[in-house]
Amino acid sequence: MLRFKILASVVPLLIAGLFARSELMPGTPPCIVLGDHSVQIASSPWQAQRHVGFTDDPSLATVRVQIVDDAASADFAVTDDPDAADSKACRVTSATQLVAITSRSAAADPVIYLTRDNDADYRIFVSSKSFSARDAAALVVGAGDGHPRITTASIGGRS
Repeated sequence: MLRFKILASVVPLLIAGLFARSELMPGTPPCIVLGDHSVQIASSPWQAQRHVGFTDDPSLATVRVQIVDDAASADFAVTDDPDAADSKACRVTSATQLVAITSRSAAADPVIYLTRDNDADYRIFVSSKSFSARDAAALVVGAGDGHPRITTASIGGRS
């Protein structure tokens, strides 16, 4: 009888532990390394130094990001594998810049329009299990203060 009581009390704890691991402790958020610092998607908007928004209306956008089908034609390409990503490259330090994707942005925050058209400020290529096109666009625009082009960057993925 005592064994049954122990088993009955342990099973809910195991289930709660599995749920907490999958929901409360996600892997490393998408991140890029620029020289001596990294730029990472913030887990909460209040943590971020930069905020970006997205729109489906090109007339409301302040930055246009083209999604291209070839890494060679992109300004920024993400082709990672979560198992092979270097999680140490994107460790959070005092130099890490956090970018939040928000639905409501301030007037000074960049508003991104994702497009397949040629007239864009940035061109990105994304073939990844851990990055979405929105993640890559937010990191590139957030890292570039809205418009300047990123010349070199490396990625860090989710672990």
